[in-house]
Amino acid sequence: MNRRLTDIADAAALIRGGGVIAYPTEAVFGLGCDPRNEIAVHRLLQIKRRLPDQGLILIGADFVQLAPFLRPVDARLQVQAMATWPGPHTWLWPARPDAPRWLTGVHDTLAVRITDHPLAAALCRAADMALVSTSANLSGQPPGRDADTVNAALGELLDGILEGPTGGREHPSEIRDLQTGRQIRGS
Repeated sequence: MNRRLTDIADAAALIRGGGVIAYPTEAVFGLGCDPRNEIAVHRLLQIKRRLPDQGLILIGADFVQLAPFLRPVDARLQVQAMATWPGPHTWLWPARPDAPRWLTGVHDTLAVRITDHPLAAALCRAADMALVSTSANLSGQPPGRDADTVNAALGELLDGILEGPTGGREHPSEIRDLQTGRQIRGS
């Protein structure tokens, strides 16, 4: 049974303890957990009814939180990504060879974003890690845009829901391939 949370420290403690929570992001509520905790990630995927081979998005408060999962790239490409952050831009970045397959799925890239949402960034800082960030909904269903909607759809399955407004964006983050510039998902 989940708890409605107003304290970021409580939400961060749930994540560090292996929990799965919902929290507001730039456009929708996200489902998140510790990306290095395989059990938590698989539980998140079960809750969402999402296939593990698709891969997941990681958000961080800064690049330092994302870097352990990513291969170094040409400085020009890194500057290109950094120019869009913090913000609602997700990049498919070459993953380190040891990046967990439960995050990358069948891909050799990892979708990453430095969030500009104040609560999401504060949650990453309080947890002292990047977080998995996938829309808070069952796969194929509309994403939850507020805590009440997420609670009605998934509340019994989550360890907590961090209360707060989304960033007000109409659409989820744009996703682009860092190496090719190809747009995968529009904004």
